[in-house]
Amino acid sequence: MMYGCAAVPPPTSVPSPASPAVPKQLQERQVLVTLAAALQPQWASIAGHLMDTYGLAQTGAFPLLSLGVQCIVLQIPPERSIAETLQRLAADPRVESVQHNQVFQGLTTTRNDPYASLQHGAQAMQMDAAHRWATGKGIAVAVVDTGVDTEHPDLRGRIVRTVNFVDGGEQTFAQDHHGTAVAGVIGASAHNATGIVGIAPEADLVAVKACWHPTPAAREASCSSWSLAKALDYVIIQQLHVVNLSLTGPPDRLLARLIHRAVAERIVVIAAVREADQTWGFPASMEPVIAVAVYGRPLLSRLVGGRQTTPLQAPGDEIVTTVPPDAYDFLSGSSLAAAHVSGLAALLLERDPTLTPAHLQTILRTASQPLSRSVSPAPAPMGLVNACHALAQVLAGPGCP
Repeated sequence: MMYGCAAVPPPTSVPSPASPAVPKQLQERQVLVTLAAALQPQWASIAGHLMDTYGLAQTGAFPLLSLGVQCIVLQIPPERSIAETLQRLAADPRVESVQHNQVFQGLTTTRNDPYASLQHGAQAMQMDAAHRWATGKGIAVAVVDTGVDTEHPDLRGRIVRTVNFVDGGEQTFAQDHHGTAVAGVIGASAHNATGIVGIAPEADLVAVKACWHPTPAAREASCSSWSLAKALDYVIIQQLHVVNLSLTGPPDRLLARLIHRAVAERIVVIAAVREADQTWGFPASMEPVIAVAVYGRPLLSRLVGGRQTTPLQAPGDEIVTTVPPDAYDFLSGSSLAAAHVSGLAALLLERDPTLTPAHLQTILRTASQPLSRSVSPAPAPMGLVNACHALAQVLAGPGCP
């Protein structure tokens, strides 16, 4: 069974706000307004004045502690122009920033651990050799995604914390497919006579729900600027070590600010490349982000709309992983490729917690052999990232098979 969310849908594909099943974070015609820290005593009164001045309704408000700003969510009535309202708000001196509440999508398409022999991706990355030296112990990896089946036999006890930023998301948290699949690749238990082995089977997984499946059976998952901003702020304030973003969407200024802050706090940010339309997608297009594509996919060196370097490549085709309830499936997509690298980042940080995101990215690139030599001025495609070679660089001594 395959996930199919590689492209960002037009706004009309987002369910109507009239439907009570749609979380408030994903309803249409919403804008996010930030108010500067210097105006903190006036935040409440400014919000009221903005609503009165522009005829808007407030649907949410929350501080982004990592940026020191207040974020208010305003609903634009149907008779008002979104573009004109954004323009007027941007010109208001009380407003620090304003943007549309954008939609993002998930990117999957569809030892004594009995399915370990089916994990061709982990085998190709030489994970068995890498696990001689590290298992991710003590490293906190945030899975910013949908919810996770925390009682799955291969994830039970692996999720040290759960947090939800989707209105009503607690009800379906354990039924969510996308986050469960990503979490399984990163940190499924090892040596438990069950299922598969995660890339970092002893990392501390933190399930941060910022995305939503329209129905429990749906494979597609949607997130918004609103829910993702709260999730990233949480990751920064909690000082987690790695954040996995197996999702994509349009460039987003507020989320970009939060990602820059996360990297400044030495948090490793890993994101999936969109690939389907030969664009990087956001946030993979950001330079500080470790962008990951599916190994062996064509045209990776021609990705447009982002950075000049090529993305890392990791396994992402027909990956066996965890799905609810208590099951396994073969899934494909760059979501799973990103999850492999997030797990590997945890292994590297276990052995050297002083690694910066930039240094860690350099190690991963050095541990990736080019698929072929290129005679063109364009950068050569990266090869498959090798976990054993990456750890050998950090340990400066042991060799790989």
